[in-house]
Amino acid sequence: MPDVNSLIARAEALLARLEAVLPHPPAAPDWSASIAFRYRKRGGSGVLEPVKHVATIRLADLVEVEPQKERLLRNTAQFVAGHGANNVLLTGARGTGKSSLIKACLNEFAPQGLRLIEVDKADLTDLPDIVDLVAERPERFVVFCDDLSFDEGEPGYKALKSILDGSVAQASDNVLIYATSNRRHLLPEYMKENLTYQHTEDGEVHPGEVVEEKISLSERFGLWISFYPFSQDEYLAIVAQWLRGFGVDDAAIVAARQESLVWALERGSRSGRVAYQFARDYAGRHHAD
Repeated sequence: MPDVNSLIARAEALLARLEAVLPHPPAAPDWSASIAFRYRKRGGSGVLEPVKHVATIRLADLVEVEPQKERLLRNTAQFVAGHGANNVLLTGARGTGKSSLIKACLNEFAPQGLRLIEVDKADLTDLPDIVDLVAERPERFVVFCDDLSFDEGEPGYKALKSILDGSVAQASDNVLIYATSNRRHLLPEYMKENLTYQHTEDGEVHPGEVVEEKISLSERFGLWISFYPFSQDEYLAIVAQWLRGFGVDDAAIVAARQESLVWALERGSRSGRVAYQFARDYAGRHHAD
């Protein structure tokens, strides 16, 4: 029969193995290593990894989105200054600059202490741990959720909803959530749900419980910023802006107009992303000649 010391040793070894596989709260990274961090799962535990090469996009690079730029810039400036500011949901057409605008704001305000933490939708259940980790830091943190949308029953939906509003443990004053989505209500919408709307005799319309639940998450973002498809003239202005940024001269920019329209037609979109892709390709060929 094994003695007590042997049993204790075996129990300690078992506990050590269990601790290695059980999830742990994320450890603090080297905050001086970057202005942006990614939250990743490693062996069941969360890790904040510094981003080595942060996107260098600047506010001046983004054109034809001036109203959206002004609203996000003002909100972020208030936040960095320690004044009242809102969580932000940026919605609308794909490729119109939603994510780029957030990255540009990071570069604008990083010298004043703004930092960004990118969190995938699948990891939003760990959002309370991330908020606790940064709560005592002097920096101001934007938790960035890109291309956010949920299917029915996904756990991250409840976690985000609680942090935004409605939980006893809300985000600290130095944390805001900035999210982008192609859907304003973040959850799939079905035709059958329209049947749950109720119309009262005085003409008021009341959505059903399913619709209310889908609206409730997006309503917890204090600021909505909407983006719209670009017209042809707006698309051409964006192309010209990117070409200038790539060092293409004015004569070559004028010559590129027709080619840039064909490029957009082939892709079925006049988005800012398509404009950037064309400019990158054209500038590469122009400088190679």
